[in-house]
Amino acid sequence: MYLHKTPAIASKLFPNMRWSVPTKHNEIFLTFDDGPIPELTPWVLDVLDEFDAKATFFCVGENVKKYRTIAADLFARGHVIGNHTQHHLNGARTKTNTYLNDVKKCQNTINGIAPVQPKLFRPPYGKFKTSQMRILRQEFNIIMWSVLSGDFDLKLSPEKCLSKTISASKAGSIVVFHDNVKAEKNLRVALPGFLQHFKSLGFKFKAL
Repeated sequence: MYLHKTPAIASKLFPNMRWSVPTKHNEIFLTFDDGPIPELTPWVLDVLDEFDAKATFFCVGENVKKYRTIAADLFARGHVIGNHTQHHLNGARTKTNTYLNDVKKCQNTINGIAPVQPKLFRPPYGKFKTSQMRILRQEFNIIMWSVLSGDFDLKLSPEKCLSKTISASKAGSIVVFHDNVKAEKNLRVALPGFLQHFKSLGFKFKAL
């Protein structure tokens, strides 16, 4: 069970995390979780180029280490790399010290590719303990989301994924897509469709 649009109360309950971006301009903040992977990330980068769009990629450290060339290309094209832990850990199920060490390892991996980056962190599955959050927010901007595309949902059709993501989004939205194999079927329809829709309305797409 998941919500395509994050309830407004989330930002009041967890004010130390970023859920959206206050803006007076027509701009949306695209994010991608879990990559980079050769099966999908290069295609994502080409689609973003087509629409002159920038995004923030919350990368799993293992994938950055394994696919350094793709990660370096991501950075070279002007996108931002954020921390998504080294091994895609669920913080709620992981001891705090183990989790923090995994985050640190991921950051070291990212620094080897893109040393001058804002320190952004997104917890895999959106789950972590209060003890973990308290420590991480001292070093990172913790980025959540206002729109979850649901591209990972194998029961969701690509067309439905697109329509729900469009209807949930507005100026200042932080939108989550995934560059992982599970999301590929939906992403290949939803991403270009989303970009085309909002570009036609005069929106720009920015990294955090």
